[in-house]
Amino acid sequence: MSHIKTKDGTDIWYKDWGVGQPIVFSHGWPLSADAWDAQMLYVGSHGYRAVAHDRRSHGRSGQPWSGNDMDTYADDLAELIERLDLKNMVMVGHSTGGGEVARYIGRHGNSRVAKVVLVGAVPPIMLKTASNPGGLSTSVFDGIRNGVMADRSQFYKDLTTPFYGANRPNAKVSQGIRDSFWMQGMMGGLKGQYDCIKQFSETDFTEDLKKIEMPTLVIHGDDDQIVPIDDSSRLTAKIVKHTTLKVYPGASHGLTATHQEQFNEDLLAFIRG
Repeated sequence: MSHIKTKDGTDIWYKDWGVGQPIVFSHGWPLSADAWDAQMLYVGSHGYRAVAHDRRSHGRSGQPWSGNDMDTYADDLAELIERLDLKNMVMVGHSTGGGEVARYIGRHGNSRVAKVVLVGAVPPIMLKTASNPGGLSTSVFDGIRNGVMADRSQFYKDLTTPFYGANRPNAKVSQGIRDSFWMQGMMGGLKGQYDCIKQFSETDFTEDLKKIEMPTLVIHGDDDQIVPIDDSSRLTAKIVKHTTLKVYPGASHGLTATHQEQFNEDLLAFIRG
């Protein structure tokens, strides 16, 4: 475990496990690199190098007042990739992390990238606009902002219910998984996490998606209550050139945990394919 200092002086914490072709993971909001531990252990045990960072203002990274925006997230990731000289990468992004991966390619190109995996990812854009009539209204994200400001700790505990589909019949999410979500969320900084809400909801990644030239696997649960599939992955799969869309029936936003075995196998098969 280590960290780098970015050009604006922010510490970005990361973990780097195993050897081989690098698999680079970008986490969702308001989590940390720890959200990927099960996948990192799995791919590391199958001969790959797993790298994951805590986004600025999340987890163990620095908590700057400014720079909590998608362009800077992508640039931070680029600095880490260049510092570690990662090449022939498979980039994996969940939720907000999927937007980060798309924006990285949009700003820094495909030269270091072999494949892309987007999981329950926010692109093309979550917010309802004239050009995106199926999106979510501003009031949804205002509700998130209000919840974070009023009582962040309780809000994160409550958020685990729709995140993991715990409000569905026969839900299979443990209290431990829900507690880990809360713990990771509370490790981050309030200011940066608050700023990030605007970034994951209002950023339009359409032009970034058009620049992805590598084989891309898009995975989404069709019962995702956080990032509804019809206005995200189904649209992304139509924009990215070389895409395979894999839908998990009945799966929630947190499918990397609730469908861990299935997801790990699908991820490994795509990496090897």
